Amino acid sequence: MSEHNWHTRDFDADATGPMTGVRVLDLSRLVAGNMCSLQLADFGADVVKVEPQPVGDPLRAWKQQGQSTFWKTYGRNKRSIALDFRADGGLEVLERLMAQADVMIESFRPGTMEKMGLGPDALAKRFPQLILLRVSGFGQTGPYSPRPGFGTLVEGMSGFAHRNGEEGGDPLLPPLALADMIAGLYGSNAIMMALRSREQTGRGQVVDLSLLEAMVSVLGPEPLDYRLTGAPKPRVGNGSNTSSPRNVYHSKDGHYIAVSASVQNAAARMFNTIGRPDMNTDPRFSTNEERIKRREEVDEIVGGWMAKHTRDELLEIFERDGITAASLYSIADIAEDRHFIDREIFVEVPDAELDSVPMHSPLPRMSATPGTLRCPAPALGEHGRSILAEAGYEAEEIDDMVAAGLIAVPDEEVTQ
Repeated sequence: MSEHNWHTRDFDADATGPMTGVRVLDLSRLVAGNMCSLQLADFGADVVKVEPQPVGDPLRAWKQQGQSTFWKTYGRNKRSIALDFRADGGLEVLERLMAQADVMIESFRPGTMEKMGLGPDALAKRFPQLILLRVSGFGQTGPYSPRPGFGTLVEGMSGFAHRNGEEGGDPLLPPLALADMIAGLYGSNAIMMALRSREQTGRGQVVDLSLLEAMVSVLGPEPLDYRLTGAPKPRVGNGSNTSSPRNVYHSKDGHYIAVSASVQNAAARMFNTIGRPDMNTDPRFSTNEERIKRREEVDEIVGGWMAKHTRDELLEIFERDGITAASLYSIADIAEDRHFIDREIFVEVPDAELDSVPMHSPLPRMSATPGTLRCPAPALGEHGRSILAEAGYEAEEIDDMVAAGLIAVPDEEVTQ
């Protein structure tokens, strides 16, 4: 992979966005909370990461070749203060920061905030305008609420893993933090709705965001289908329970092509292209419902024809005939693809340790108020002094906190 395929973009510390003026106090750990606050930060919110010192957010420990790649991506556009708020004086500092915040995100095990004297009722009395997003695995109530909230557990219990995997094979967990990512997007959406509600009522509210419910929501009509059929859907690998032909097929030269004929005319075009127009009138294949019953036979016909052609031949034919198909990419393929490069889906940004790093551009794309890249992911405690000064602490008080180990700051603080 060339290091220079992606367009270069510099950070712009003065950039603003539609969330400018909103301060988010992010106490969360790992992926879901960071994914949530990233969406707000990319569009201008002042996200203050309150990290435990001396280790920081555990996301920093997710490394590749010794580099905190997850943190570099999901920590961008944020500020960091390393605070031991369980030590003497720590809660006082935390509460001072809360007084300045519009939103607070936490992902402690349910009940932890209450034990600290910072449960929703207490916060509502002291900070009635504060929006509190509570991220957990299973929600703040219910029999499973005390359980650890790791996404892997949720991906297993939600029904997702049971659906995922090869036909006749074992269930398959996703190779990434899927439940956390989905929950993070729900969380940012909820915060924006809560901010809109606050404009109308003047009051904040509590958002109870469980990874389980977020993951369940993307499985669609699963309970209704179960009621109608009386059985869980079987695993179908790269096939589909809802359309055919739909699969990943091999080309003659060993590449993979993904095909999805999820509407009738797409299937009809495919059958015409492969020289089997008779399938459009054959009652065994002329409707999607019948094709699903014969998925293996359809895949054998379509896949057999595709295996006689190279990837480039297939893509040229499919482009010509309007077939809904695409080459299956690895990140190595993506790095060379002109669409990804021209659209700046990934961009190269400056990095203190690696000179520059590629990462995804802010999403979604907005014409008038686009997302921006204002600053790289902070070092642990990088903005501790400036954050405390904004909260009204004098320089001497901050020095005392550093000396006492209440906060940790780098040797040289970089002011954003």
